[in-house]
Amino acid sequence: MLFSELLRMTVLLIAGVATALASVAVISIQQDTLTTLGLSLLGGWWLLATVAGLIYGDGARAGEALAPVLRAAKTSISLPSESEGRVAFMRLWPVGAFGLVCGVAGIFWPQVAAIGAGYAILIALAWRRREAAVQAIEDRDGVRFYVEPSSAFEPVRLVRTPGLYRDRAPKPKPPPPPPVPS
Repeated sequence: MLFSELLRMTVLLIAGVATALASVAVISIQQDTLTTLGLSLLGGWWLLATVAGLIYGDGARAGEALAPVLRAAKTSISLPSESEGRVAFMRLWPVGAFGLVCGVAGIFWPQVAAIGAGYAILIALAWRRREAAVQAIEDRDGVRFYVEPSSAFEPVRLVRTPGLYRDRAPKPKPPPPPPVPS
């Protein structure tokens, strides 16, 4: 599986979890007796998470965060043989488990779902530019980064493969010959 695709899928999954948890929190809060102060604190947490995610998700920080992983990638001329769906499931199942646990707990304690939604908002916004950073490096260097199959509890390992020389511009056409004087 391409690393950039895994990053895109991760951000979309986390954003979906944030949306689901926020929905559970709002529906559960309507049936709970939270005070105005409690609602204000939860709304403040979502606002703080949004601002922090926007700050930590700028382009320079995305490149810095990915540099050690991309540098450690081993070079290969063949693609990993594992299916993309299996790699994605092996790497992303904890995100789904987090959403499920917080969502179920949020039915009984809306604060759990609201706090989980804030964390998911923060992470989704902080990771939103990582895919573009990897794509820019791939385009610049003419390589592709693939994810090696591994557990979600291990650091991600990458394989660098040739990218069909996408970094080289096509040769310009020679100028037409000058007109022959008559």
